[in-house]
Amino acid sequence: MAETGIKLNLSSSARRTALLGAMFLMATSAIGPGFITQTTVFTAQIGASFAFAILASILIDIAVQMNVWRVIGVSGLRAQELGNKVVPGIGWFLAGLVFLGGVVFNIGNIAGTGLGVNAMMGVDPKIGGLVSAVVAILIFVSKKAGMALDRIVVLLGAVMILLMIYVAIVAAPPLGEALKNTILPETVDFLIITTLVGGTVGGYITYAGAHRMLDSGATGVKHVKEITRSSILGIIVTGLMRVLLFLAILGVVAGGTVLSSNNMAAEAFGAAAGEIGLRMFGVVLWAAAITSVIGAAFTSVSFITSSRTPERKRNLITVAFIAGCALVYAFLGQAPQQLLIFAGAFNGLILPVGFGVLLWVAWRRRDLMHGYAYPKWLLLVGIATWLITLFLGWNSVMGLAKLWS
Repeated sequence: MAETGIKLNLSSSARRTALLGAMFLMATSAIGPGFITQTTVFTAQIGASFAFAILASILIDIAVQMNVWRVIGVSGLRAQELGNKVVPGIGWFLAGLVFLGGVVFNIGNIAGTGLGVNAMMGVDPKIGGLVSAVVAILIFVSKKAGMALDRIVVLLGAVMILLMIYVAIVAAPPLGEALKNTILPETVDFLIITTLVGGTVGGYITYAGAHRMLDSGATGVKHVKEITRSSILGIIVTGLMRVLLFLAILGVVAGGTVLSSNNMAAEAFGAAAGEIGLRMFGVVLWAAAITSVIGAAFTSVSFITSSRTPERKRNLITVAFIAGCALVYAFLGQAPQQLLIFAGAFNGLILPVGFGVLLWVAWRRRDLMHGYAYPKWLLLVGIATWLITLFLGWNSVMGLAKLWS
C-alpha cells in the first residue's frame, strides 16, 4: 500500500480499531488539562449553576461534531482541503488558525503533564512536562505510530473514566442541587459556556477525531452510520468525564472547602480523597494531558500536510511540533492555569470559521459530498448552532480583552 495517509484497504477489524481510536482521540483531546482546570475553576466560582453550562456545551458539542464528522467523513477530504475547494485560500487560512491554536493549546497541554507528574510524584512541573513531551515524541517515532496512537488514547481514556467515577462517589456531591441547576440555573455566564465549548470542540479539537477517521478508511456515503455513531459516542465520553469531574469538585466546594491554590483541581481531589486522591488526580491529569499533547500534535500537523504526504514525513513534522511547543513551555513565564483558560477561550474564536465552511459544503456543494443528500434537519441544527458559535465567539473576544487588560 502506498503511503498516502488514507488507508483505504484496512481490514474490517483494523478499521473498527482505527475508528475507535478516532473517537477516543477526539474525546481525550477535549478531556485535557484545560478541561480539568476550567471545570474546577468554574465550579468553584458558580457552584451548582455550572451544571447548566455543562448541558449547554454538550448540546452544542453534539451538533457540531455530528456535522463535522459527517461532512469530512462522506467527502473523504480534510477540513482545509474542503475549504480551498469552496474558496481558494480559505482552507489555508483555517489551517493557520488551527495550527496557531494548536500551538497555544499544546503548550498548555505540556504544562498539564507537568502538573500531573508533580501531583503524582512531587517532581518539578517543568521537568515533568519536558519528560512527558519526550514520551509523546517516542509514540510518533515508532514504526507503527498509528496503531500506537489508537491503543494509547483508548487505554488512557478508560483509566480516566474509572478513576473519575471513584472520586465523584467519594466526594458525595449534592445531586439534587446539581440536577435543579441543570435546568434552572441560579447563575448564567456566557464566557464560561464559550470557554467550555472552545475547550471541547474548538480549534484543533473539532477535527481531531474526524481527521483520524480518514486514516481508518471509514469514509464515503456507505459509512454514514459508523461516522454518526462514533461522533456521538465521542461527545458522550467527553460529557461523562465533565459531569463526573464537576460532581467531584462540587462535592468538595459544597462541603465548605475553599479552593485557592495555583493547582485548584489537585487541591479538590486531595480534599475529597486525601493523599490517595491527590495521587489519583496526578494520574488523571497526566493521562488527560499526554493524550491531548498527542491529539493536538496529530491534528495540527494534519492541517499543514495533505493526504499525499508520506506518513514518515508527517510523523517527523509532528515530532518537531511537539519539541517546539516543549521549548516554548520551558521558557514560558506565565502560570499554567491562566494559559489553559486562555487556550479554551481562543479556540472558541476558531470554531465559527471552520464550522461555517463545512456547513456550506453540506448545503451547497453536493459534488464534494459524492451526491449525498445531506439531512435537512442536521443542516438546520448545524446552522442554528453556527449562529450560537458566532455569539459565543464575540463573547470570547470580549473575555480575552478583559483577561489581558
